[in-house]
Amino acid sequence: MRLIFAGTPEFAQVAMAALHAAGHEIVLVLTQPDRPAGRGMKLQPSPVKQWALDHHVPVAQPRSLRLDGKYPEDAAAARQTLLDAKADAMIVAAYGLILPQWVLDLPPKGCLNIHASLLPRWRGAAPIHRAIEAGDAQTGITIMQMDAGLDTGDMLLVLPCAIAPEDTTAVLHDRLAALGGQAIVQALARLDSLPRRPQPLGGVNYAHKIDKTEAALDWALSAEVLARRIRAFDPFPGMTVPLATASGVETLKIWQAVTEAAPRTAQPGTVLSADASGVRVACGEGQLCLMQLQRPGGKRLSAADFLRGCPLQPGQRLVA
Repeated sequence: MRLIFAGTPEFAQVAMAALHAAGHEIVLVLTQPDRPAGRGMKLQPSPVKQWALDHHVPVAQPRSLRLDGKYPEDAAAARQTLLDAKADAMIVAAYGLILPQWVLDLPPKGCLNIHASLLPRWRGAAPIHRAIEAGDAQTGITIMQMDAGLDTGDMLLVLPCAIAPEDTTAVLHDRLAALGGQAIVQALARLDSLPRRPQPLGGVNYAHKIDKTEAALDWALSAEVLARRIRAFDPFPGMTVPLATASGVETLKIWQAVTEAAPRTAQPGTVLSADASGVRVACGEGQLCLMQLQRPGGKRLSAADFLRGCPLQPGQRLVA
């Protein structure tokens, strides 16, 4: 098919590469405007744009697609570009812009979305993070025929994926990105014969965007909840705890931890022990053994390496 592809991050780029490898012609790419990144905060193309440039595919980066919105000139130019592409369908994956009705109606075969959850569970912006945070045992990829709602369209194809107890968002993301590529290739291969199934009315919930304000570890919560959040927020934004030092308070990031059942013998946030096997901290229920920590400006370190440069003592509090 002749395809327009709309996406921005690596998750989308993996799917686009799979479509290209399967023989589909990507005639136009839509992606978010370049953003500043890195130490020099220079404008950087998205992974989707970089792939398109490498494969000589035309790229459009409108700030909006709403003809009556803040950037009507961008939307009008995008409309003409989309019309000129004469595509059979548009594939959307983590694009970052809401598609207005005129876009949904434009391709003859409509707009198909690659969504990283088993809809209707975890509609919204952060389905991978929220599935891990909630302790879900399974997630997957849903190929959806898009409508005007937020991830509410009919389902065309669903491929499940187990969530392992040690999975972080980074690890699960890569697995789901590859599965998304497989799913959209399978869906397009039999698009005309796939049944369109409305999403169930029950089990709807939303994966709200991750906010940096969620990063602080609340030791009053159970060790199990905190361990899930640590895995869910790796690589972004990383869970944080304050550490009082001789030069002031610095913010540690915690990247790996395991739960340990134990009666509470100290206030939540109190260091119970600290050795090469880990830093054990009292929680509202159970205790958390911190296995990988990071100081500001430093690298992720094992507990043993961390403690060589930053000794922690039993009774010390990791609270603000």
